[in-house]
Amino acid sequence: MLRTVQALALCLVAASVAPPAAAQVLDTVYRGTMICGDLPFGTGKNREAIEVTIMGGTVNFKHVVRLSNSVADANAEQGSGTLDGAKLELQGAWKGSVYEYKATYGGTFVRRSAELKGTQTWTDGNKSYSRNCAGSIKRNFKPLLPKKPAA
Repeated sequence: MLRTVQALALCLVAASVAPPAAAQVLDTVYRGTMICGDLPFGTGKNREAIEVTIMGGTVNFKHVVRLSNSVADANAEQGSGTLDGAKLELQGAWKGSVYEYKATYGGTFVRRSAELKGTQTWTDGNKSYSRNCAGSIKRNFKPLLPKKPAA
C-alpha cells in the first residue's frame, strides 16, 4: 500500500511540472552585452554593451563600438528592428572616420531575455571584413520596472 501511495504521489508531481514559461516581451529597456570576433585591424574579441528599447511596437538599439582596448568611440552603433511575437530582428550601422559597418542580429525571447546572434560587415575603403557576434539582453524583473502612468 505504501508503495502504491508513493508511486501515485510521484506521478502527481511529475504531471504538475509546468512546461517552460512563455516569453514576456514588455515595453521597456533590455540591456546586455555582445561579444564580437576579431578584425584584422582590431585588438582581439570585443565585449561591449548593447541596449534595446521596445516601446509600442517600435524597436531601437544602441551598441558600443570600440576599435582598441582603451576608449569607446563617441558614436555608438544605432539601429532599429522588428518584433514578431517573441522573435526579434535588429539592423544597425556605424560610421567612423576610417571604418564603417552594417550589422544584423536576431534572436528569440524566452521569459525576460533573448540570446542574440548576428554579423557585422565592416568596410575600409575597398576592403570588406565580416565578423560574427553573439550575446544576450535581459530586462529587469517586472516588479522593478518603471510604473506606467494611470490612464
